[in-house]
Amino acid sequence: MAERLKRSGLIGELSAEFAGTMILILFGCGVVAQVVAGGALTDPAGGLGDHDSIAWAWGLGVTLGVYVAARLSGAHINPAVTLALAVFKGFPWRKVVPYALAQTAGAFVAALVVRWNYTEALAKADPGHTIKTQFVFSTLPANGNTALPVHEWGAFRDQIIGTAILLILVMAVTDMLNTAPGANMGPFIIGLIVVAIGMAFGTNAGYAINPARDFGPRLASFLTGYGGAWRDQYGNFYFWVPIVAPLIGGVLGAGLYKVFVGRFLPTAEPEPPGRVPASDE
Repeated sequence: MAERLKRSGLIGELSAEFAGTMILILFGCGVVAQVVAGGALTDPAGGLGDHDSIAWAWGLGVTLGVYVAARLSGAHINPAVTLALAVFKGFPWRKVVPYALAQTAGAFVAALVVRWNYTEALAKADPGHTIKTQFVFSTLPANGNTALPVHEWGAFRDQIIGTAILLILVMAVTDMLNTAPGANMGPFIIGLIVVAIGMAFGTNAGYAINPARDFGPRLASFLTGYGGAWRDQYGNFYFWVPIVAPLIGGVLGAGLYKVFVGRFLPTAEPEPPGRVPASDE
């Protein structure tokens, strides 16, 4: 097995990142299409789910995507995670751009599948393919709600905060010197982190917290009829916000974990007397 992993090299890692991110977006964009487009056609409207079902499906998508990719690539499935690990955990810088491209490609292909599969529902619910169903694929300030006066910079702030929270918790959960989950439960816990962020920080900007998750589906929607995909409900160019802000927030969150927790943890040395002994495995 070790020899096979060694032979797979960077191509295997990129393939895993592509597949893991694709799984994430199939469930994530899929649930939003079901709730928004399919739900608009039920009687009464809204009969196919709500914000909570969206939050849970996105979290489960993360869990399943991580299980798919973890052995080969570490399952970053998010350029913000990749960048933060390069800054603070020694991930090779030469792999950062290839990982980000593979993640974005996986998100793009998955969004095309969702767009194709929900063709009829999207066309019936929104014949003009407008901003009404655009956020099936990509995020908007205040989720497109003009009654909530959140614009680009408010959303920018929100994405920095949300991604910082994500990386603080991802760093904690994956730090073997901390109390990392056992029995291969890490992906499940990371999925719960995304559920929690969606439920607590989903109003101002739709909690993209992942540049690939937003840009790949945004590009897919633009190429399949959503001419306004790059703009928000106010007509302003918005696509850059869920790319730049998560990259900043991820590095910030990982740095905060290192400053407040990581530097105080014991090193990988024999435990002092009185501590629970480490496994011999």
